[in-house]
Amino acid sequence: MTDTGEAELLTKRMAYIDTLRSLHRKERLVGFLMILAGAAMVLPARFVAGWPGEAIWLGYGVIALGWALFIYVIFRRAQWRRANPFNPNV
Repeated sequence: MTDTGEAELLTKRMAYIDTLRSLHRKERLVGFLMILAGAAMVLPARFVAGWPGEAIWLGYGVIALGWALFIYVIFRRAQWRRANPFNPNV
């Protein structure tokens, strides 16, 4: 394969990977922020006297929802990848 053919293949592969990485970016960010927010609720509730105990359970719930959103994104991206495999001839 010539250098231009390899460069073109590499460019197509990088575009495919960039497309795959950009899928569901907002959902990933929301899930990450939910995990951080949940941790921010749990830590003070554990170590600060007088902090409401319900904040611990609410924090754990927010963390679980954030992880559920991450798992949803993983499955959706895998589903898209199976439906759109890399084809250098396109």
